Formats: sequence, C-alpha cells, structure tokens
Amino acid sequence: MRLIELSFPDAVDAKPLLKACLRANPVDHRLEPADERGRRVLRLYFKSGDGQEAIDAIQGLLAGTDDWRLVVIPIEATLPKIEPEEDAETRKKRKTLALREELYEDIAAGAKLNRDFLVLTALSAVVAALGMNANNVAAVIGAMVIAPLLGPILAFSFGSALGDLELMTKAARTAMAGLAFGLAISFALGMSISINTGSPELVARTIVGVDTTALALASGAAAALSISTGVASALVGVMVAVALLPPSAAMGLYAGAGEWGMAARAGLLLMINVVSVNLAALFTYRVKGVRPRTWLERKSAKRSVLVNYAVWVVLIVALTVVAWRVAAIDAAAF
Repeated sequence: MRLIELSFPDAVDAKPLLKACLRANPVDHRLEPADERGRRVLRLYFKSGDGQEAIDAIQGLLAGTDDWRLVVIPIEATLPKIEPEEDAETRKKRKTLALREELYEDIAAGAKLNRDFLVLTALSAVVAALGMNANNVAAVIGAMVIAPLLGPILAFSFGSALGDLELMTKAARTAMAGLAFGLAISFALGMSISINTGSPELVARTIVGVDTTALALASGAAAALSISTGVASALVGVMVAVALLPPSAAMGLYAGAGEWGMAARAGLLLMINVVSVNLAALFTYRVKGVRPRTWLERKSAKRSVLVNYAVWVVLIVALTVVAWRVAAIDAAAF
C-alpha cells in the first residue's frame, strides 16, 4: 500500500480535489480541517499499483496554485486487513506499475554524473579487466556487481518514453562518460601489463552471435520491467553489466596491447549490446504504460519514442549485418 498526502491552502476549494481523487477508488481517505496556519491535509490510501490517477488529477487542479505539496509514503502494514474487493479476472487485467513520480525520482538519481559514479566505474573496469585477463570468472562477476551502468541506460530509455529531453541528455552524457572512462582505464591496463590474449573470458567478449544479442535484449527488458513495477533491481543491474562492462573492458585491454582487430570485435559486441538494451527497455516502458501526464506532453513523447525506435532499429540491423559478415569471414578462415 501507499499513502498519498496533500497539503494545500484553505483558500483552495477542497470539493473538486476530493471528488477527483475519489474517482481513483482509494482504500480510505481523510480530509483534515484547516490548522492554525490556514492549511488543510488530504490523506489518500491506495493499494500498491494504484494512485496515479489521483496524482494526475491533483496536479491538474492545482497547476496554477502556489504553496501546495504532495508526498508519497510507502506503507509496510495496515490493520485491519484489507480484503480484496475485485474478482480474479479483474486482478489479472490490472497493471502493477509504480507511480510515475516515484519512477522519475529513482531513475533520475541513477543518471547523475558524480565522483561516486566515476569511482565505481573505474573500480569495476579494473576488476573486470584483470579478471578476464586471468580467466577468473568470480572476479568478472564481482566487477559486474559494482558496475553502475544500469542507471544512465534506463534513464535514457525512460526519458525517451516521457519525451523528457533534459533527462535524455543527462543520461546520455553520464552513460557515455562511464563507458569512455571504463574504456580508458582498461586501455591503460592493456598498455601496462602483459595481456593473455588467449584467455577464454577475454576471447568470449569478441564473439558476436544471436545469443549475445538475445542476452542484451533480455537484460534491458528485465531491468525496465523491474524498475517500472517497483521490484528491486540489483540482479537485473548485474544482467545489464554483463552486456556492457566485459566487452568494454575487453576492448580497452586489446587496444592497449595493440590487438586492434580483437578490440574492434569487442567494440562491435559492445555497440550491439548498448543498442539492444536501450531498444528493449524502451519497448518495455511503453508496454507497461509509462506515459506523460498531459496530452501535450504525450504528443511530444510519441515523437520521441518513434524517433528512438527508428534510430535503434536501424542501428541494430546495421550492426547485425556487420556481425554476420564478421562471422562469415571467421568461418571461411577456418
């Protein structure tokens, strides 16, 4: 459950607010009388997954009003127990979706480019590069656990779904900075240490096939689904890191060692994975019903989604063709 609490001036007519909020079918509600400061409080209790309609109505009605505040508070437990009033078929059709505002706060926080992000990126790149060079699977997995690549990737797709250019720009800058910084770290390692070019963990990041694209698509879809339904995203964060961190580190290591052909193959795998993760995440957000609040914002978001779909699809087709040609050349060589 969640509690939506609205504080607003007593001068605001509470009847339209309450009427609009009750259309969203809250489990319970309470409208407090004005206090000594001339402010009123409306409390609405919703089941998990509900409440977006009420928040949208409140924002629409108070759009031109100053001095109001809405907060969303998760409820761990409530008594007496709430009995379900809907039948099994209705519950099946009912979408489980976190509030748009909750999603935005969580996702936007992961798109910040700060010192912690860069430090975690550097550490994960070092651990991944050394782990792959030593064929140490445990070290590679550990690197993926600390890699902070989930945030900006999901933020870019989320911004695309909402038509939020500012969030898209911020997320793209953070993602590119993270990938470039990790690549630079692994490149420096490749120049400084002896590279085991035959390490299975390292060589595996130069092979492109249908399974690698499927992994990236599944990672992006699982991450977006996890975020949009409010489920913990630690494991899917590792899945996204699987698709992005190892090929980036492998590319840097090979380039630092002067193995430009292998570095190009790892770079191809990295590009396919980046495109696949973004495409799958964008599609999942749309399927889950992540939309802007107003009609005008939805119109802008529709253009944003169509443009991004077109770009990602063209890129994935082009990269797949290149990967197919590389695979054909390898097959002919053997």
